[in-house]
Amino acid sequence: MSNYTIGIDYGTLSGRAVLVDVSSGEELAAGVFAYPHGVMDTAMPGGAALGRDWALQHPQDYLDVLTHTVPDVLARSGVNPADVVGIGTDFTACTVLPAKADGTPLCFLPEYRDNPHAWVKLWKHHAAQGYADRLNEIAAARGEVWLADYGGKISSEWSIPKLWQVLDEAPEVYAAADRWIEAADWIVWQLCGTETRNSCAAGYKAMYHKTRGYPSRDFFRALDPRLGDVTDGKLGPPVIALGRRAGGLTAAMAQRLRLRAGTAVSVGNVDAHVCVPAVGIDRPGRMLAIMGTSTCHMMVGERDVQVPGICGVVADGILPGFYGYEAGQSCVGDHFGWFLDNCLPEAYGAEARRQGVGLHKYLREKAKARGPGASGLLALDWWNGNRSVLADADLSGVLLGATLATRPEDIYRALIEATAYGTRVIVDNYRAHGVPVEAFYASGGISQKDELAMQIYADVLNMPIHIAGTGQGPALGSAIFAAMAAGAASGGYDDLGAASRAMAKVKNERYVPVAAHAAVYDRLYAEYATLHDYFGRGGNDVMKRLKGLAESVG
Repeated sequence: MSNYTIGIDYGTLSGRAVLVDVSSGEELAAGVFAYPHGVMDTAMPGGAALGRDWALQHPQDYLDVLTHTVPDVLARSGVNPADVVGIGTDFTACTVLPAKADGTPLCFLPEYRDNPHAWVKLWKHHAAQGYADRLNEIAAARGEVWLADYGGKISSEWSIPKLWQVLDEAPEVYAAADRWIEAADWIVWQLCGTETRNSCAAGYKAMYHKTRGYPSRDFFRALDPRLGDVTDGKLGPPVIALGRRAGGLTAAMAQRLRLRAGTAVSVGNVDAHVCVPAVGIDRPGRMLAIMGTSTCHMMVGERDVQVPGICGVVADGILPGFYGYEAGQSCVGDHFGWFLDNCLPEAYGAEARRQGVGLHKYLREKAKARGPGASGLLALDWWNGNRSVLADADLSGVLLGATLATRPEDIYRALIEATAYGTRVIVDNYRAHGVPVEAFYASGGISQKDELAMQIYADVLNMPIHIAGTGQGPALGSAIFAAMAAGAASGGYDDLGAASRAMAKVKNERYVPVAAHAAVYDRLYAEYATLHDYFGRGGNDVMKRLKGLAESVG
């Protein structure tokens, strides 16, 4: 008799569940539920307008993912709920919310429903950039040793800048919040009734260190005296290692999900990091890019190397026994989607409909006809700021070389190429600081369906690209961690490596660089690097001045 686990992946726009055979990694059923409230970046549910760079979500959407997808995959697979031995979850991060001591989100309470700071702040909420800048200045001035673990900069996307923004702009919300909690940990709390903090999100997004803990009270007081006791309560209970059992499914939640009460629930995880064992990575030198609305670049190493500009290096942050390295790009799939939503002539849409294909596929086919360098275009991929290696959400996009002969497919290709150059910056930065990148893997929606993008990446990086064997990489990773949480005695595994070897999936096919294309892209990348440093390292701060002007005039 087979045993099964369910992995649930919470993305930016939807949540998805996959039911997996523990012995083989076979996916018997998958289900997706789009968040009814989506991303709230212009207005709250009640209609009140949001400021620039805000991005909120509704926690009810997260609960609805569970009640829609889990019963669905059970029904379609025909699996007996008694044979499901574990549930694992992963989440975008840093996606964080204020809650009461019983787990109730403040936005569920009538008195806070109209306050934007009471809602979930999504990972791409960048309105805390000013707080991140001040935090970095203070940490650098104090010589805080942990700052180098994060490439020398804490991002506005992370936990403490967002919390400081709440304290400064809505002190009543800060005072009412008993907990400031990652959505990854909050959803586990709802499943098993036990509040936990996972080592991945704590390490990468809240400056937690395995041996030193959080930064000192003196540091938090230096930010704001009111933050002096933040680690005593709002950041919650002790941090727990990945793969551990957080608890068992509560009777009430089991009834809603049609599962067995007591089913093992694994400690929460982050959507990018959880994907590493899903492609079988178990050693240093292998980079995994999880390519969706944004991209995260994950690696493990045997040494603690402090690399400038990365998102973090965390002991046991990805795989037990290794240092986990994270870098990323804030705008990838969002980049391409923006272009289709705002810049595409109606004639293109009409022709795509006539051919019965989607807009992305239609544009890809047209862009393939234009080889590297043929359009004369070059772009910077900062439409949503830069995560690595500049860590600056106030940077913005550039398109250079446009003429009256420029076609939409030229721009589309240039935007794809820009994201590939951004990834090469990250790869080159690792190599320059003693962290080898010897193989490249890709997961996420773009890796599965955008052959043009993947070939461009192979050519720009001049490396073969291995592709995940599933379209549900993070969900499969969560199912693997769920098998570890269940343990061998309950039909799972006691070791993450054993679980990964049995359940991981990688396609046999790979994208191989074309030498002639790689040579052209080397020349284009050199131009990209010049623009990158000119606009990103202080040569010309026009992007920041333009943003400041836009804010001042409304």
